[in-house]
Amino acid sequence: MEVKLDKRYPIDVDAARAWLVLRDVRAVAGCMPGAEITEQLSDTQYKGAVKVKVGPAVAQFAGDIEVRGIDEGARRMVLFGKGADKSGSSASMELNATVEPAADDAQRSVLVGVAAVIVNGKFAQFGGRMMGSVSDMILAQFADNFRAAAAATPGPATGAAGTAAAPKAAKELNALAILWGLIRGWFSGLVGKRA
Repeated sequence: MEVKLDKRYPIDVDAARAWLVLRDVRAVAGCMPGAEITEQLSDTQYKGAVKVKVGPAVAQFAGDIEVRGIDEGARRMVLFGKGADKSGSSASMELNATVEPAADDAQRSVLVGVAAVIVNGKFAQFGGRMMGSVSDMILAQFADNFRAAAAATPGPATGAAGTAAAPKAAKELNALAILWGLIRGWFSGLVGKRA
């Protein structure tokens, strides 16, 4: 099953500082709940893992990340990631991420992400609509962490160019919290339709 994502997140720092975080694969991984870089194979290839917690059970997905392109002038990065868990479920994603200056304020920016996610195995059984909702919740958590990392990153004028602030260690991705969010959203939709 394939899910297409096209998201825009406002960031309360200028584009140059936000770009310092986006261009740092380790910083980006640190913003994703449950994700970490486990090994750097080259300047463009990494190994990583994502932990997903469902109640007392914890699943771990291992995979590869490849930086397919960085355009400093456009503040654009293209990443490709793929991974699998021990049960045979797998996923891949091609992400085209950009930091744009905010149209109305030079001290603000917008994180733009366009991605195609392909999921196979037991997670594909959830269907595109639910996968889209889960993706929205995960990306909202990522955007909050990205905002915090960008706010903590010194700007190029301070002499720390090229160094993103290290985000706090990401917690496991809690699938029950996401499921609860989906259930709340579903009930809110029912109440909203009756009103």
